[in-house]
Amino acid sequence: MSAELDALTVVNQLRDLAADPLNRRAIVEDQGCLPGLILFLDHPNPQVVYSALLAVRYLAECRANREKMKGELGMMLSLQNVMQKSTSPGETKLLASEIYEILQLAGKEEAEQAEAAAASCQRKAHFFLGSNNKRAKTVVLHIDGLDDSTRRSLCEEALLKIRGVISFTFQMAVKRCVVRIRSDLKAEFFSLQALGTAINSTKVMTAQQVVKTEDGGELILPFQEDSAVLVEENTDIPDYLPEEESPSQETDKAVTRVGSITDGVGWLSTAANFLTRSFYW
Repeated sequence: MSAELDALTVVNQLRDLAADPLNRRAIVEDQGCLPGLILFLDHPNPQVVYSALLAVRYLAECRANREKMKGELGMMLSLQNVMQKSTSPGETKLLASEIYEILQLAGKEEAEQAEAAAASCQRKAHFFLGSNNKRAKTVVLHIDGLDDSTRRSLCEEALLKIRGVISFTFQMAVKRCVVRIRSDLKAEFFSLQALGTAINSTKVMTAQQVVKTEDGGELILPFQEDSAVLVEENTDIPDYLPEEESPSQETDKAVTRVGSITDGVGWLSTAANFLTRSFYW
């Protein structure tokens, strides 16, 4: 197995582990994983860089992680390099910029907590951070048929093809997918219907939009059936690993389930050993 494929395997596994809120503190506290992710931000393969950014953004969703992440050697500089690099795809730059802004605010939040108490309650309704970022907005999908990792992979492939999608994460226990999309796209380039069309195109799953009501409840809205809606392919983001090479297919390295952190933490040792062998000599 090549060194680059090893890097892809490790960074994608870290990304999937970081998607589980139960794993985020352990990953940041590990002595090898966070420094390794920072080094992946400078990797020559854009696919590795984007996957590492997704992992870092997941980790930054945990408020307790932000101060340590901001102070980690090379973190802020590497994010700046990604943002300024002329060869970085547009969506990659946008994601790096958002993470940079989130970490820049670390340490200032406590001082502003009392003043922003009312606004904070509203922000907690959003699954993703950066809800105040005007360049991105969040859409919550309820996906019937989202039952296992195979169908999750089908969803990932479908969503990655949609222009304007920045990132997404799954809540498998409740069959939800939270999608972050660019808010500066004109209507002719993106419509919410495209999300439903993409999921429905898998033939084994259907999507509905989840919206908040004024009284704090949830309302599930079906997407209109419209065969004329075309999904414009996103060519800015590098492809993920082909399914036959995806580490999520390996039963001995399965992504931890919500409510179980043991396997995920155990895998961190394997990842840390790889990072140590690859980067520290």
